[in-house]
Amino acid sequence: MTLHFERYGTGKPLLLVHGLGGSSRSWSPVAQRLAREREVIAIDLPSHGRSPRATGDDSFAGLADATEAFLVGHGLGNVDAVGSSLGARLALELARRGRLASVVALDPGGFWEGWERHFFATTIGASIRVVRGLQPVMPAIAASPLGRSLLFAQLSAHPTRLSPDLVLGEARSLARTPTFEALARDLAYGPTQAGSPSTRGRLVIGWGRQDRLCLPQQAYRAASRFPRAELVWFGQCGHFPMWDRPQATVDVILRATRDADLTDMGGSAAQRRPSHEEAGPFMSA
Repeated sequence: MTLHFERYGTGKPLLLVHGLGGSSRSWSPVAQRLAREREVIAIDLPSHGRSPRATGDDSFAGLADATEAFLVGHGLGNVDAVGSSLGARLALELARRGRLASVVALDPGGFWEGWERHFFATTIGASIRVVRGLQPVMPAIAASPLGRSLLFAQLSAHPTRLSPDLVLGEARSLARTPTFEALARDLAYGPTQAGSPSTRGRLVIGWGRQDRLCLPQQAYRAASRFPRAELVWFGQCGHFPMWDRPQATVDVILRATRDADLTDMGGSAAQRRPSHEEAGPFMSA
């Protein structure tokens, strides 16, 4: 199938893959900053944004196959990639299949256990019902700091700081995603994400310390399944680092995909932190 995508900037190609119910516009806080150094290719997944509805397979596996087909069809078989949430899990899966070069996976789903599955399914299901019910008044809600706080408290550590345009766009995109419920069920109750002892390029897993959707303990499981991955913690950050910590996110992405040492970063930079649960180099942004 044909996927819609946005392409801008110059340099080495960098694929951006959004999360459940999002679109290529989910990357707006960081896309132009990344485009100063890279040719950014931001896709709309099947049934999301401006891409057509998936035919016959409203599952994670179907999305992974469609994204892989997009890479092959556009000659992007060894591209660097950044994913967020569902898109982060897709990036990990495609890295596991050997289809990607360096990968930055931000708060990926697919690493929950036990009650966490029900927590994800219940909270995300309630959220989409609220978002759809509030569509007639969504412009006013997005324009209000209190409205943004109430609406996106689970997704952002600082919802009042989010752009009203971003919040309105995300709320519209969530409400218009026809496969949202089917995908959410598959993600919650389907197989967890398989790992790999190695990938073709560098692998960085980033996680917001205040993630209230994919809970922080899941980061250690993700790192254990990809033992060569580097784990970066984003402080004062919820489920979407590119929203809550945009400059730190850009710094991590560019350093990781330049094959530079993330421990060289200063200010908002990552610093190596030893951990008794260490499954690879652990850092904090």
